[in-house]
Amino acid sequence: MTASPFGARGGWAWRVLAGWAAGPQRVVGTALVLLAAVYGVAVAARPGWFPPSGFVLLLLVGAFVLRWRALLVLVAVVLGLTVVLVLAHVPQLEPGPVVVVLLACAAVVTFGYEREQLGLQGAPSALMLVDLRDRLAVGGRLPALPAPWQVGADVRSAHGAAFSGDFVVARRRADVLELVLVDVSGKGQAAGVRALQLQGAFGGLLGALPPERFLPEANAYLLAQGWDEGFATAVHVWVDLTTGEFRVASAGHPPPARLHAGSGRIDVLDLPAGVALGVLADAAPGACAGVLAAGDALVLYTDGLVEAPGRDLDQGVDRLLGVVEAAVAARPGSAQEVLAGVRAADDDDRAVVVLRR
Repeated sequence: MTASPFGARGGWAWRVLAGWAAGPQRVVGTALVLLAAVYGVAVAARPGWFPPSGFVLLLLVGAFVLRWRALLVLVAVVLGLTVVLVLAHVPQLEPGPVVVVLLACAAVVTFGYEREQLGLQGAPSALMLVDLRDRLAVGGRLPALPAPWQVGADVRSAHGAAFSGDFVVARRRADVLELVLVDVSGKGQAAGVRALQLQGAFGGLLGALPPERFLPEANAYLLAQGWDEGFATAVHVWVDLTTGEFRVASAGHPPPARLHAGSGRIDVLDLPAGVALGVLADAAPGACAGVLAAGDALVLYTDGLVEAPGRDLDQGVDRLLGVVEAAVAARPGSAQEVLAGVRAADDDDRAVVVLRR
């Protein structure tokens, strides 16, 4: 014999009802349940004026303001009322609106379950996501540099989403600037959450280690997370703001472009790509060094600017170099102008950093 869910206080139904009764949202939940009951009576009395599909509005409100247990109670009440209306053979009650209500119940339960798995509860969960987005923006602020140095960045998410898997972190200590541009695998909210975690970790590593140790330690940190989509590409730049000496290291990232102000030549650094972070335990990043003279510039970018379906990567790089020539070499153009000039498709995250002496 199967035990009833109400037969013992440990049953799942008792746990749901206990959470409903004791939860701080019981007033809002009770109000929505009462509204559902009143609306059910209105449907039975005037089906022409009050279609069953009106329950969907209550379900949507509940999905955004109620927590998991209270949401289950509301869905159960709406389902029960719908079944009662069908069994009562209410006149003018068509099958279409009833099906819509059933599908809405399934969608709301799915949405609520996924939110519960992520630990997001009710309306405040949206505020938490906004806070995560804002933290990414704050962490990507660039430090002020002494004249004549200038640095700027522009990061755009795929399809204008709130979260981007591309991010930049920079630290200035005395006359040394360090920055890293990272492209986390994936896109959207999942990539944004991983980017937030890496941004905090990489920000702590910048300046705390010799420049040649930064990417190996970042790789070790990423491997320790054990993420299913755990890899990221990164380019790390160390610059002496007094002498202009620089060191660039890459972990699977496209090589930066360099403007030679004296000759007007623009090329990409002869930089081995290295292996992406989070793939191999002892991967050695590719590295090169040089000196930035007055007027010289480095342009860092993510693959969203140069990669596109059906287009060769070299073509994308050539296009970028042409934009750098027009926006950075001919005039003091910004990272925003470079990104806009490339006109890359918005189906991937994109980021540009322009560092000029």
